[in-house]
Amino acid sequence: MTLSWFGHSCFRLEGKDISLLIDPFSKEIGLKPPRIKDQIVLVTHDHYDHANIEGAESETMIIKNPGEYEVKGVYINGISSFHDNSNGTQRGLNTIYCIKFDDITFCHLGDLGQEVLDEKQTDLIGNVDVLMVPVGGKYTIGSKEAVKVVGQIEPKIIIPMHYKTPELNIDIESADKFLKEVGLVPEKVDKLKVTQKTLPQEEMKLVLLNY
Repeated sequence: MTLSWFGHSCFRLEGKDISLLIDPFSKEIGLKPPRIKDQIVLVTHDHYDHANIEGAESETMIIKNPGEYEVKGVYINGISSFHDNSNGTQRGLNTIYCIKFDDITFCHLGDLGQEVLDEKQTDLIGNVDVLMVPVGGKYTIGSKEAVKVVGQIEPKIIIPMHYKTPELNIDIESADKFLKEVGLVPEKVDKLKVTQKTLPQEEMKLVLLNY
């Protein structure tokens, strides 16, 4: 199982026979969008920096809403959440996706804006191996809230996302504050290759992906 990052909140999960793309963005954000070659595309919410499905094949399974899905042995649970800390009154709804893929459970929080998850959400999320968490603030949770949410979920691997990078033209913070708050030494890699055997067994691991 290989996890690649294209910047912002866009990731590709690749198994032996199937790949899945999360939150493909428009080129308007300053980054180069990935070509959609995947059998499954997940969209956490309908904003231009998360929902560019242009170029997807007609047979591509595009998932945009909460619910339970099963596609070619990949199990997906979309969980409703808020894009702000005011019950969605400012920026609307956001879908958290939990993805069971090759015996690894991934969780992508999308543009989560809630300072903390509620009990129902944490129950639905359950045990997570790899967590993708927004940390850039302004439109999502920031560094302090992200650390709280990580503590609620307790994943084995943490991957920060939705933070300022050199080419990104969206006004959000860098990952620096989160890295200080979380207190773990990051491992920097181009791609994350993970199996059940290579998952950390005791302490959380912090991974920074290049794009």
